[in-house]
Amino acid sequence: MTKKISKEGLTIKKEDNFSEWYQQLMIKAKLADYTKVSGCIVLRPKSQWIWETFARATDDLFKKSGIENVNFPMFIPESLLLKEENHVKGFAPEVAWVTHAGKKKLNERLAIRPTSEAIIYDSYAKWIRSHNDLPMRYNQWNSVVRWEFNNPVPFFRTREFQWNEGHSVFASETEAKAEGNDILGMYEKVVSEMMALPSIRGFKTEKEKFAGAVSSEKLHYMMNNGRVIEGPCFHYDGQNFSKAYDIKFTREDGKEDFVYQNTWAVSTRMLGTMFTIHSDNKGLVIPPKLAKNKIIIIPILFGNSKKEILEKTEGLKKGLKNFAPLTDLREDISPGRKFNSWELKGIPLRIELGPKDLEKKRVVVVKRNTNDKIEVKFKDLKKEIPKLLNEMQNELYNTAKKLLESRMKTSENKDEVVKLVKEKNMVCVPMCKNEKCEEKLKEIMPGLKSLFVDSEKKSVENKSCTVCGKTANYWLWVGRTY
Repeated sequence: MTKKISKEGLTIKKEDNFSEWYQQLMIKAKLADYTKVSGCIVLRPKSQWIWETFARATDDLFKKSGIENVNFPMFIPESLLLKEENHVKGFAPEVAWVTHAGKKKLNERLAIRPTSEAIIYDSYAKWIRSHNDLPMRYNQWNSVVRWEFNNPVPFFRTREFQWNEGHSVFASETEAKAEGNDILGMYEKVVSEMMALPSIRGFKTEKEKFAGAVSSEKLHYMMNNGRVIEGPCFHYDGQNFSKAYDIKFTREDGKEDFVYQNTWAVSTRMLGTMFTIHSDNKGLVIPPKLAKNKIIIIPILFGNSKKEILEKTEGLKKGLKNFAPLTDLREDISPGRKFNSWELKGIPLRIELGPKDLEKKRVVVVKRNTNDKIEVKFKDLKKEIPKLLNEMQNELYNTAKKLLESRMKTSENKDEVVKLVKEKNMVCVPMCKNEKCEEKLKEIMPGLKSLFVDSEKKSVENKSCTVCGKTANYWLWVGRTY
């Protein structure tokens, strides 16, 4: 007899077909949905609430650091976009253009911002005159459009996505570079504490850095399928943009100079990263700090005790209102089916209340991540719930950290690198700076690419490039990205 598979929950296992599992998770957990515009998704209330909560916490840290929010137009005249050659070259394939207003053709094409350097720096050139105007540290929360790709994936690869983009200006290279630790430190704090995700930081190679930047540094995360995800980024742009957009200032000694600039961002890609790393074959797992509703109360209704159980359920809901609890009072669905339904939706804690629980003046609390069942007396609930939520938050972080650390390997042999990457690892190898060697990584193994330069590894003295055999310049992490 063929076992009937419920279509309500996930029908594919994460380890069997990651892409299909992820697509089902996005739709069935009601995180996102597709639209008639290819590559453009809807963030449904649950994921939008998570993004707003995460963004608000990040923005609070920005403000404490002295960063101010602004709001620039989404349209960029083509003449402005063309001013920085390397920047334009990097984004040209992804730019969406507005050519008409109604039936009238515009005198100049307008780009829908893929990023806002061009429109912002035109204003900076007007606003900045002397060292007294610096530093200028502005940020905006918005959406951007990048059109060029073939395989849209919710949160990871969409033509429009939400993010922050910071654009800071300084009078010296030293000040500008020093901001990197400040910005990445704030991102690291919010992502680790709220999303329960550990990261590894590293500089991109010349080939992989942001178009127009002098250097790019990013946080990286490891997914269960062995793919590495790029997270929050910080780009030191030096004077590249200030020379292109003529952003000058008068120094204290009276001489004129071009300003030094940085750009930095985090996007809704981090939601996809969080969902995939923590979630399982039952469905969504949300870290408690980012769960709007932290508790689902499910009464087990039987005969004469029904009325009393419902009254107690309502009392628990009121008593635990600080955790925004939900209740499932449906009577035409079995308790088991209710459990499965809420596991799919990712509520951190489930409270079960039946006739026996009523007699013993307790409930059974089930943690979503481990399925551990804990008996808690009614009188102890307000004290124990915060402990269990905190415990779950820490467990999710520690599990993700164990995953990351277990997938970080080192090798100097091409065949071993291929073997390790196939086993879902990222690998640190000695490499030279020749970009052709980076290009040849995909010849060694399809999908293999450089991730970031390791700044903590020991010297590469007497080490040979894993690709060409010549003298190595640094240790480079390589692997597959998503």
